[in-house]
Amino acid sequence: MLPREGFVTTDDDVRLFFQTVGSGPKTVVVPNGFYLVDDFAPLADGRTIVFYDARNRGRSESVDDPSKLERGVLRDVDDLDIVRRHFGIDAIDVIGHSYMGLMVILYAMTYGAHVNRVVPIGPVEPKQGKAYPPHLTGADATLQDCLARLAELQKERGTVDPQEFCRRFWSILRVIYVANPADAGKITWGRCDLPNELNLMKYWTTITLPSIQRLDLTPDAIARVTAPVLIVHGRKDRSSPYGGGREWALSLPDARLLTVDEAAHVPWIEAPDLVFASIRTFFDGAWPEAARRVESLELPEP
Repeated sequence: MLPREGFVTTDDDVRLFFQTVGSGPKTVVVPNGFYLVDDFAPLADGRTIVFYDARNRGRSESVDDPSKLERGVLRDVDDLDIVRRHFGIDAIDVIGHSYMGLMVILYAMTYGAHVNRVVPIGPVEPKQGKAYPPHLTGADATLQDCLARLAELQKERGTVDPQEFCRRFWSILRVIYVANPADAGKITWGRCDLPNELNLMKYWTTITLPSIQRLDLTPDAIARVTAPVLIVHGRKDRSSPYGGGREWALSLPDARLLTVDEAAHVPWIEAPDLVFASIRTFFDGAWPEAARRVESLELPEP
């Protein structure tokens, strides 16, 4: 049985916090897992799930040395393999949400021999910022209202207690992550008591996002992902466009797309039975019935 919590020390002496749920023989690793533990615990039936906080995130050690941050998402890829080796696991199943959905695909490109199966949920598109047709994005009035409210909130930065600012930030942002506004209250990700999360936006805009924008994922690079990949994507995702999920499923050698019609960026909250049952089936070695091959970026005719 793996320890319930502790730290993994990276090769450049950064401590990453982890916690585990379950005690089954199969191991699933979830990076950036500090906000997913409670929601994803049902997957621990017959499995051990290792949730760990990424570098400079959650309860992991805060990093001030720029040289330990400059590679951004590519550093996250290497850290995931350090976590795998720490626990002595030869090959892992892995789940990544949002930009970590992209990261776990990059991991499969780089460390393919140590990957069983990959589940990116609402992953960032292969080319950051690519413009998809409106019907392949979740752009709507709710998103525009959210962006306007966040812009107003930014004017108060420095005049409001940082934890209060963080709480207000998340109370606005969480609305765009769901298709049904009534589900927004189920998102409790802010962790405004954690210093790393108080500084999240600075870290995202100065380190993580630029590192993603620098990626040049050629067809040959994407073809290196030989593990089966189940992409789970809400059709109304405003944060990571649904077109990006389709593009991943179209481009990866062995991938299928689970479309969650009435969901946005957190499909497991809005359709938990479908999402968790599909992931279990996939990790048990089969494609879920609702998962589909993607033959074209465009939607099929009804």
